[in-house]
Amino acid sequence: MFFTFAFFHPAYSQSADGRSYGFSLSPQAGFIYGQVFEYVYPTDTKGEFLSELTWDMKPVFYLGLKLDFAKKDEINEAGFFSSLSFKAGIPGDSGYLEDRDWQSIENSALTNFSSHTNKTRSFFSLDAALGFSVPIKSIAIIKTFISGSWMHFAFTGRDGYIKYARDKNGNHQTSGSTTFLHIDNNPRIESLYGDVISYKQNWLLLSPGITIGTRMFHPFSFDLSLKISLITYCYSVDDHLLHPPRTYLDFTRIGLYYEPSVCIMYSFKRIDHLLEFSWKNVGRTTGESYQKIYYGYGLIPNKAGAALSLMDLRYMLRIRF
Repeated sequence: MFFTFAFFHPAYSQSADGRSYGFSLSPQAGFIYGQVFEYVYPTDTKGEFLSELTWDMKPVFYLGLKLDFAKKDEINEAGFFSSLSFKAGIPGDSGYLEDRDWQSIENSALTNFSSHTNKTRSFFSLDAALGFSVPIKSIAIIKTFISGSWMHFAFTGRDGYIKYARDKNGNHQTSGSTTFLHIDNNPRIESLYGDVISYKQNWLLLSPGITIGTRMFHPFSFDLSLKISLITYCYSVDDHLLHPPRTYLDFTRIGLYYEPSVCIMYSFKRIDHLLEFSWKNVGRTTGESYQKIYYGYGLIPNKAGAALSLMDLRYMLRIRF
């Protein structure tokens, strides 16, 4: 942000010709609601996935702060703008973790299912944008920009149960089983207590974006925005805590990211009240997975994946300087 200020400072100093810039500071509060996904892709089994884990964030509340630098009179003057936003989630139970496996080499029928209470242990996000805004006849604004985003999630699944399909001979499922009865045909069910699995995701997203807004209903304003990109990267850590404990590291990339949003703003003097709704969606990524072996990690044959779908509703109180 210091670099951004230095880059724009010459324009800020030329207030005599109307090219004046200013900062604004916005405390924010809101919640996200949706799911984070973890995948293991098959090699010789028939299902679309070998494994799919769905982590609920229903909901996770957060607090944060946003800093903006832009034209003071953007409705009448074109100019550059930049923003930096930080959010920190409040830890707590946020729904369920559901884990599904498809281990049959004969068909795509479900073979394992488990359900656990999910706790979101941490959620952080940092979003930055740099762009250019152009007014249209003093009633609307078009903004084009480049945005970057870092997101961190950490979860723990605890308690619950696991349901296993029996093998074709009606025996308990083992690690070598490849053919199975239907999962509801006399399955083996185990109840679990305590922490079962923990998972962390770290996302990096880079995308262009566009915003179209109107100021013709002053003091109310309305903005529509869209970001879309394939430049996505996710680093994940999966710790299976049941015996035998296992740890996996996943490095995945190139999932379709898009984020539409709508914002309603009410302005009074130097204070703006903003209510914003957005939907952040990243499609399935694909990449390498490594399993911890003694003191190192070995590449496993199955590809890994990650995805997310989160709605975000936040309120901001913007103070313009």
